[in-house]
Amino acid sequence: MMHHIVSVSGGKDSTATYCKAIERGLPFRAVAADTGNEHPATYEAVNRLHEKTGGPKVEWVKADFSREIARKRVFIENNWRRHGVPADIVERALDVLRPTGNPFLDLCLWKGRFPSRKAQFCTEFLKIIPIDQYVTRPLLATGATVVSWQGVRAAESEVRKHLKAFQRLESHADLPGNFFVFRPLLRVESIEDIFAISRRHGVEPNALYGWGLRRVGCFPCINCSKAELALVDRHFPEQIERLETWETLVSEACKRGHSTFFTIVNDPVMQEEWSAYLASGGDPTSMADFDPTHSRFGIRRMVEWAKTDRGGRQYSLLARDFSTTCNQWGACE
Repeated sequence: MMHHIVSVSGGKDSTATYCKAIERGLPFRAVAADTGNEHPATYEAVNRLHEKTGGPKVEWVKADFSREIARKRVFIENNWRRHGVPADIVERALDVLRPTGNPFLDLCLWKGRFPSRKAQFCTEFLKIIPIDQYVTRPLLATGATVVSWQGVRAAESEVRKHLKAFQRLESHADLPGNFFVFRPLLRVESIEDIFAISRRHGVEPNALYGWGLRRVGCFPCINCSKAELALVDRHFPEQIERLETWETLVSEACKRGHSTFFTIVNDPVMQEEWSAYLASGGDPTSMADFDPTHSRFGIRRMVEWAKTDRGGRQYSLLARDFSTTCNQWGACE
């Protein structure tokens, strides 16, 4: 038996992929992974997709890191003190290392850090693995053929330019079923064409595009631009407050005693300050330095950097009106 599975995130490409599956005229399942770092508008866009199109209701899956966090607690208890980690750091880590039920936060607590461009483990652990664990593998275990529909476009990157629209993958060779990937949007170049696919099924773009955001899969994404970060702070300050809380929690679960949502190397001024801080004998693992370090290099400082020009050295003389940038995506038309 063949099963078609459409991955949905609430963004423009996955929504268009869902609509393309409807146009095929045959049954399919739609699945979304709840990362725990989404804006309410994205949850609404996903949850109402079937109402607007008449397609299948999107099924949610969610990663659970309870076991990983429990194993980390045991590891900390048995190893950190022996490796010279200060007792106060150990106690704070053990105190905070408890599952919260939020996949993104729990993943970062387990890892003791936030994802970054060079260590972008969030997509794998929060999206790929949960869908594979709860949907793909159970079907393949029955001997079925699974076709995974993915909203990938060649125009997005050099790597994606060389992908095939349809291909068989050997990643599940341990199971009796057959696994294929289908990319129906691969050769669609225009973003306007992507929105048009959804609109002919009565689906308007995720409301976040109307605010000028280019990424809506996570809110904010660790890869969001400087302008987008300033926009988030301007229109959705509660999201910044949440990240500030998360930074405090993850810092306490980190052996270094310090972890930030965005890497400080994005800002040359902060990078210089960090180097000078360490050169002067500052120790981010000490209790005395913990709070000052966090306030100097955390999300609030990055938000201020996002409002500047000239590498963070001066504030922009002209206030940017980010709300007008939605036009480039066709989201306000």
